[in-house]
Amino acid sequence: MIVFDNVAYSYGGGELLSEVNLRLAAGSFHFLTGPSGAGKSTLLKLCYAELLPTAGRLTLFDREVRSLSRDEVARMRRRMGVVHQDCQFLDHLPLTANVMLPLTVSGRETTPKDLGDLLTWVGLDKLGDQLPPQLSGGERQRAALARAVIMSPDVILADEPTGNVDWEMSLRLLTLLVELNKMGKTVLVATHDLNLIRTAKAQVPARVLRIANRRVQLAGADL
Repeated sequence: MIVFDNVAYSYGGGELLSEVNLRLAAGSFHFLTGPSGAGKSTLLKLCYAELLPTAGRLTLFDREVRSLSRDEVARMRRRMGVVHQDCQFLDHLPLTANVMLPLTVSGRETTPKDLGDLLTWVGLDKLGDQLPPQLSGGERQRAALARAVIMSPDVILADEPTGNVDWEMSLRLLTLLVELNKMGKTVLVATHDLNLIRTAKAQVPARVLRIANRRVQLAGADL
């Protein structure tokens, strides 16, 4: 579904990622690790074409990313759900409206039952009328995940989704991501949390990728 073929990305005159060869197959679960500034967020942005490679070939859903028009990129992104590290919401809109934004923008509709089922799945069914500033950090993260999956995407990309929540909430978010993977979704999670990775590997056959020296490597069994 997402294939990196000798991809590089340069920023500010220096190469941040080099010779990246990676294949994210349908239904796979990957973690992406590495120190701060190594390029984890950059790699995720390449995955949903917010950034374009400066060298190499990147294929998304069997299409070379440089061949896509702006409209084609927009349509392709509907097949991807992205949970950003700093999840942003429109503070004047209630939770339900924020979760439904991808549908609103694309002109698609959902039934109240479908929306209710989704909010129940992330444990927010009682908070639909709340404004984002009224939500806790964990509630915001679960709302961000609900918004990311409301279009029934094929791929879920999450950038440090548990970075600002406690361990109990981290496990709840991990449970949701594992459930999505078991439904056939491809999941890629950037994280520093090795305990989270170990917990996930006991539930799903997750592969662990590490960015080191500008390259993406398959981490060993030490994780």
